[in-house]
Amino acid sequence: MHLQIIPLLVLLIIGSVCPQYDYDYGVPAFGPSSPNCAPECNCPYNYPSAMYCDNLKLKKIPIIPPGIQYLYLQNNMIEGIDDDTFQNVTDLKWLILDHNHLSNANIKKKAFSKLKELQRLYISFNNLTELVGPLPKTMTDLYATNNKISKITPNILEGLENLTVVHLQHNALKGDSISGAFKGLKSLLYLDLSYNELTKLPIGLPPSISFLYFDNNKISNIPDEYFQGFKALQYLRVSHNDLKDSGVPGNAFNISTLIELDLSFNSLEKIPAVNEGLENLYLHVNKIQKFDVSSFCKVIGPLEYSRIKHLRLDGNNITRADFPQELYSCLRLASDIEL
Repeated sequence: MHLQIIPLLVLLIIGSVCPQYDYDYGVPAFGPSSPNCAPECNCPYNYPSAMYCDNLKLKKIPIIPPGIQYLYLQNNMIEGIDDDTFQNVTDLKWLILDHNHLSNANIKKKAFSKLKELQRLYISFNNLTELVGPLPKTMTDLYATNNKISKITPNILEGLENLTVVHLQHNALKGDSISGAFKGLKSLLYLDLSYNELTKLPIGLPPSISFLYFDNNKISNIPDEYFQGFKALQYLRVSHNDLKDSGVPGNAFNISTLIELDLSFNSLEKIPAVNEGLENLYLHVNKIQKFDVSSFCKVIGPLEYSRIKHLRLDGNNITRADFPQELYSCLRLASDIEL
């Protein structure tokens, strides 16, 4: 079995798809702390704009001195954020609150209102039931995974025209609870809604999205022309869902911009039609019994053929004996067909 490799383009554009590594600074060799620092924290002389308050069993956010732009508060026991918590650090850029005890009831409504320069908010592994906000319009990255979020209040993300990356996997979101929540986010490039409770695809997603992940939900139906509205979609994952042939319109995945499509661990009995430009297709662990070349090539000729390089069909009811002869003319670039 081949491991799926994280696309290099993802790493180049947004740093890392794994939020726990996106701000990881390893084990810094801290020396004496600079004087402009909370006494319980550490502010390295060679990095005076950062304050490290992680892994200290803190129950509240310490007083933050002016000049701090990168605040590390992960792995504590912080339960709430007051309206005046960040009043001294209006130029804060990164705020890391992962692995705390935060709940919506203990986060004041104007908690983030003074952060006029905030770019990245990490608030994963807490006790949130709703997405926090309103957030500053300077935001580019939002990580709120592994909470209990079942609702995104309408307009809570309104005006975040610079927001590029949103991680919401491992929550309790349903389709109706997020439909329209991302409307107007014209810069949104990466949206991960994996490991939620979606039974249908949300409406109102921005057409700018290039990376769209719906793995491990309960989706059984793809609305006709749903993905055709995305003008830059390159990586799409709908693995580990409840898709059957009856819930997939014939042209659902014929997307000209798409490079990688993952439909593994569903209940498909035939290969859906895909665009000739697709390079990576994952269909393992379905119920496919037939290899239909027309799913990949409408026409086969000197310049008409599929660009598929990697194709996974293992865990289906198909063998190489089921391959038609014209397969090799259609999939002439395929270096890896796994059965």
